[in-house]
Amino acid sequence: MATSVMQVRVDDELKAQASSICEELGIDLPTAIRMFMKRMVLQKGVPFSMTLPSRPYNGYKGILAMQQLSEEAKRNGTADMTLEEINEEIAAARRERAERERIQA
Repeated sequence: MATSVMQVRVDDELKAQASSICEELGIDLPTAIRMFMKRMVLQKGVPFSMTLPSRPYNGYKGILAMQQLSEEAKRNGTADMTLEEINEEIAAARRERAERERIQA
C-alpha cells in the first residue's frame, strides 16, 4: 500500500496540548490522526471522541476499605476461611433468620 506524507499547519499550543493528551492515552499524535481518518472513512463522518476523565480516578478509598475488612476478618478469626466454610456460615445465618421469622409468625 502506498503512503503519502501529509502536512497540516496548526497552532503550536494546540499541537502541544493534543500531543500531551495522546501521550496520556498511550499513543502518539500521528497514530491518533490515522485512527481518526480510518474511523471517519468507516463511519462516513466524524467518528468518535477520545476523552480523559475530568478528574483522575482515585481508588484510595476502595483500597482502604479492603484493608479495613481484611483486618476485621483477622480479628474475628475469619480471614483464613475456605469458600465452603463461608458458604456454610451464610447458610446457617439464613436458617437462623428463617427460624426466628417462623417463630414470630
